[in-house]
Parts: sequence; structure tokens; C-alpha cells
Amino acid sequence: MKYSALENYIDGSSSPAENAIEVISPVNGEQLSTVPVSGKADLDAAVAAAATAFPAWSQLTIRERCDVFYRYRNQLQDNMDELARICHEENGKTIAESKAEVLKAIELTELACSLPNLLAGKVLEVSKGFDCSIQQEPLGVVSCITPFNFPIMVPHWTIPMALALGNTMVFKPSEQVPLSGNETAALLSQAGLPAGVFNVIHGDKSVVEGICDHPDIKAVTFVGSTPVAKIVYSRATGSYKRALAMGGAKNHLVVMPDADVAHTASNVAASACGCAGQRCMAAATLVAVGQVNHIIDEVVEASRQIVPGDNLGAVISESAKQRIEGYITEAIEQGATALLDGRDTVVEGCEEGSYVGPTVLDNVTSDMRIANEEVFGPVLSIMRTDDLQGAIEIEQTSPFGNAAVVYTQDGQVAQAFADAASAGMIGVNVGVPVPREPFGFGGWNESRFGVGDITGQGSIQFWTQSKKITSHWVSE
Repeated sequence: MKYSALENYIDGSSSPAENAIEVISPVNGEQLSTVPVSGKADLDAAVAAAATAFPAWSQLTIRERCDVFYRYRNQLQDNMDELARICHEENGKTIAESKAEVLKAIELTELACSLPNLLAGKVLEVSKGFDCSIQQEPLGVVSCITPFNFPIMVPHWTIPMALALGNTMVFKPSEQVPLSGNETAALLSQAGLPAGVFNVIHGDKSVVEGICDHPDIKAVTFVGSTPVAKIVYSRATGSYKRALAMGGAKNHLVVMPDADVAHTASNVAASACGCAGQRCMAAATLVAVGQVNHIIDEVVEASRQIVPGDNLGAVISESAKQRIEGYITEAIEQGATALLDGRDTVVEGCEEGSYVGPTVLDNVTSDMRIANEEVFGPVLSIMRTDDLQGAIEIEQTSPFGNAAVVYTQDGQVAQAFADAASAGMIGVNVGVPVPREPFGFGGWNESRFGVGDITGQGSIQFWTQSKKITSHWVSE
């Protein structure tokens, strides 16, 4: 075992749980550690610690709280190499992709550091002698539940903003990638975050259910698959707490005949295969409009340059590899054409790792399962249509709504597509249209359950409640 056994992090110190499971690296099959499988008593202890810490933390000024995150931002920068190595080992993505996660975490932390400016109060004399003002107040104990695919970035969608706004937190990372969560706790402590403000509770779905049900947790965010997002959102709101649950996606990239060939090819391939396709903003379906075979040929060639074990990381587990390859096999049996087949990939020196090579499937039709379900691997399906309207109809029929992209050099076409697409994040010649801060991340339809974006300025409303004050001073 490469690392010592993990423990929960409660009230500023390690706290063991009764049971544990192995943490296996998808890179080479090595056991990295063990992670606790926490029970109700562990969760209750974490919530109690957060509740005890809330009064003192929330009563600090916003500038005092943000001072912690100024220091934490520098901790992330100084420890980038170590954090990226851990992310690579537990998730399987490349070191370069892992460093990009840390950079995004820094960007998200910097937005939280700007809260003293973003929260400047508003005062208005509404009638003679009467002033109205508004201020944002924290909720109390909150929780975020995060997935395996971005063990550093996705937690930072919520941690800096929720804490800097005065809440205290119980954080539940995926049991498949738990090491980064404990590293986050350690760096926050070194930055001066008081004990109890941030607590890490490890475990399986029973901990998630406990978080949704706990009466002292006021708000929950979740990121994961759509089926689980629905359950979490329903269960959390059924317990009368705020909830925002981000689900899966089936993103469509529309390629018009006038698209720039070289840019489109490299961009589509990177979108489909980046992070081994394990991201909810990945290219899932290339919608080929008219005569674009010359572009598709270059997409295939660009995908060939993405090599497992080199610039393509592992998928999260052997079971994930088998599931992804099952989608590919089924699609081919149903009539799809494999222009590039990444099944049965083995990386020399990492024979026990879980790798799927870049895969491009042509002639995919709407009745195939691969056209409608999230594969979550480096697999690009190609569907064909005669015109832009046909492409829009294909995109609009998807139940998901994270991203939709068009490749064109025609501004009118780009605007028409952006207006019609049923997705929360639109790309024009941008294969992964994740907004930079302060623009928020948030999809539509079955890619999001709840109101608002999980990042950006809009997230302030989720993590706070507004207090309106009307004043009238009577002079003698």
C-alpha cells in the first residue's frame, strides 16, 4: 500500500471509522490506500463539529474569512506538483490534465477571494427618511458530494465560495478518489481555517443518504450521473433543504461544411478524449452536416495521435473499461462503423491498468443506445444529417443539456444554433465550452436539478439567504 490508511477529517483532526475498503489506482492496479466506510455516528460527529464552528466563523467579517483563502490560493500554487501526482494516481488522468485541475481550483478560489467586492451592500432611500438595505447571510452547515472524475476541480466548485460566505461544511468525496479530499483539508488547515469549519467524511451511498436526510444540514450540492442526481435532489429537497444536483450529459458537436478543418479536427478529438472522456462536457456525438467527410478523416487522424499511457489517461476502473467497451461492441453489432477502435487496449508497463483507446464510430443512428446514453469514455459517435435544422433537431431530442457546440465560419449559422440549442453552455468553435469565472457552470434539462449555477457569481444566492433591512430614524 503506497499511502497510509485514510481517515475521516473531523473538527481539525483525523477520525478513524470502523470499516474500510481498498483504493486502487486505475493507472497500474496498485493499491494506494484504504478509505473509511463511515456510519451514522461518524456523520453525526462531522455535522456536530461544523455546527459548533459555525457561530464564530460566520461572525467574522467577509474580509477576515477571505484572508484564509488568499493564503489557501498560494498553498494550491505551491503544492501543485504533489496535488497533480495524487490526482493522476487515484483518478488515472495524465499529469498535465491533473495540473489543469489545480489551476482551475486556483481560479475558483480567486473568485471567492473577490467576495468583499461582490458583496458590497446596497442601500436605497425608498421614501423620505426611509432606507432599505440588503445583506447576504450564510445558511449554516452545508454539504457537497463530489464524483471521481475531477477530484480537485469539482470540490472547488463549492468549497471556497460556500466557506468564504460564512458557512461550515461536511464534504463527501467519491470513495474511488479520496486522497485529494484529505489533501484539501490539510492545506486549508495550514492556511488558517479554524477547526470544524471544513470536515471530510468518507463512505458509500449510505453517507450520501445520511447527508440528504440530516436535519442540521441546510444545503447540499451533488455532481455525478443523472440517475443518482435525481435521487439526491429528490431526497434532499424532501428533507426541506436546498439542493443543486448536476447530472450527466450527451453533448453534440455540430460540424458544418465551412468549418476550419485543422482546428475542428484537433478540437473535436481533444474534446472527446480529454480526461479519457470522463467529463460531463466531453464531445459525445459529432453531428456531420452535409459533405464533411474530409473533416471526419482529419478527426480520426487527430484521434490516432492520442495515445493511451502517454497523452491519454486511464478510465477509473476495470468495470468502467468493460462498460465502455460494451457500448462500442453493441453499436458495431447494430450497424455502426468503427473508424477507430480503442477496445482491448493494454499499456506496456501498466498491464493492470484500465485503458480504453480513442474510438470513433460512424453511421450511428438515433435508435442505438450509444446515441442516447452517457458512455463516459473516449468514444465519439458520428450522426449524419443534411442541414443545420436537422442537426438542431438531433441536439434538441437529447434529454440532457450541458453543452452544445457548432463549428462554422458563418456568424449567422453560429447565432441560429446558439439560439436554438437546448443546452446551458454553448460553444462556437470551442469543443469544451466551460465558462471561466465569474461566469457560472450549469446545464439544462436532465443535466441539472435545482435552480441556478453551481459556480460563478450566481452561486452566491445558493449559499446565502438575503436579509432586508428597512430603517427610519425619527429626529426630535
